[in-house]
Amino acid sequence: MLLIKNGRLIDPWSGTNDFRDILVDGERIVKIGFCGTLHDLAVEAASVKSENLEEIDAAGLVVAPGLVDAHVHFRDPGFTDKEDILTGADAAKAGGFTSVVMMGNTNPHMDNPETIRYALEKGESTGIRVFTCANITKDMAGSELTDMEGLLREGIVLFTDDGKPITDPDVMEKACMEAARLGRVLSLHEEDPSYITDNGINAGDIAESLGIKGSPRDAEISMVKRDIEIAGKTGAEITVQHISTKEAVELIREARKTNPRIHAEATPHHFTLTDSAVLKHGTMAKMNPPLRKEEDRIAIIKGIADGTIETIATDHAPHTATEKAAELTKAPSGIIGLETSLGLGIRELVQKGYMNLMTLISRMTCQPAEVYRIRTLIRDESAGENVYDELPVGRCFEGGPADFVIFGENETYTVGTKFASKACNTPFIGEEVPGKIHYTICSGKVVFSA
Repeated sequence: MLLIKNGRLIDPWSGTNDFRDILVDGERIVKIGFCGTLHDLAVEAASVKSENLEEIDAAGLVVAPGLVDAHVHFRDPGFTDKEDILTGADAAKAGGFTSVVMMGNTNPHMDNPETIRYALEKGESTGIRVFTCANITKDMAGSELTDMEGLLREGIVLFTDDGKPITDPDVMEKACMEAARLGRVLSLHEEDPSYITDNGINAGDIAESLGIKGSPRDAEISMVKRDIEIAGKTGAEITVQHISTKEAVELIREARKTNPRIHAEATPHHFTLTDSAVLKHGTMAKMNPPLRKEEDRIAIIKGIADGTIETIATDHAPHTATEKAAELTKAPSGIIGLETSLGLGIRELVQKGYMNLMTLISRMTCQPAEVYRIRTLIRDESAGENVYDELPVGRCFEGGPADFVIFGENETYTVGTKFASKACNTPFIGEEVPGKIHYTICSGKVVFSA
């Protein structure tokens, strides 16, 4: 048994922001009480079960639900020189994440039952909750739909061709109709390649100074506008991934006034950096979609603050050092993000006064879990060996999953050069960030401690 005591519990789902003790038995939270009220109960319960009682004193620390990231690339199968499911999960643990959703630009793609089973089975050995998407189209080619209903039966949580946009509007409409029928979300990479000469760098003065044309904002705006219309027509639920332009944020804001099935996510790099970072960091600041201008960064922050953008996702994208050492137009886009996400959120969003910690945590826990209906199975020990409860992640409640992150809100650390991830492709090395993580706990077990 585990007793977490004296911590400041921040649970956005219940609205709790107060000091609490939490008693855990096995995989579940069994009791949440005021500080000092659970010790005797914990000792008695442990004695009855003939178990040792482990205690974590969280005085001075924040206790929150384990973080949820619905957009990570673990490169497994096919590209395990960059990352694999085990090392990706280790990076998640180090960042306070207990639930992640893998993207499907693997080799083979996540467009068939065998690959999905492989990923989920390997994920079961990581100590955290590893979920996966299924692709919308076969081979991520954007032309023929996968067997979406069959793949849903394999246990996937969302559909996406992330990394590639679905440019054919007829295919997009068919996908929306099928997703609406199945009651699942389409998570969309919104960049029309017909606009783009050099991907990963915003078209504008910075790109021009580097002698390249870059990726114009209309590549995103045009597809967001199109897919809001198709989703409204078909009744589908969609998420605009890694939103990057102020115009797209406003399109989502207006759409959500009448259609709550329209969602958006933002990444820490898009609310922290602008395209000027390319001049300092080179390929470490190359992203798809690209970093844009200060007005876009501020629009994204305001969208997170007012709920237009409901989820923060890392788009954790590991690459090898050799790949990122290539020249700017040839290097792959993307950076790792799991191990810096919480710290950047606190530094850029909370400490600068755009929102409180409760709002930040909600965008990183219960809201992504709710958008994608992310649930986990936990055995009901009182009902029999093969009886399981399907329970939501991203929130703290009695009887619920014992998943937590425990961190020092204002306790700073310097981002180092070594990561739990196989990769180190990030522009944030050497920066000081708050939110040092002391423990990550999943299913009642400490899976990371500082």
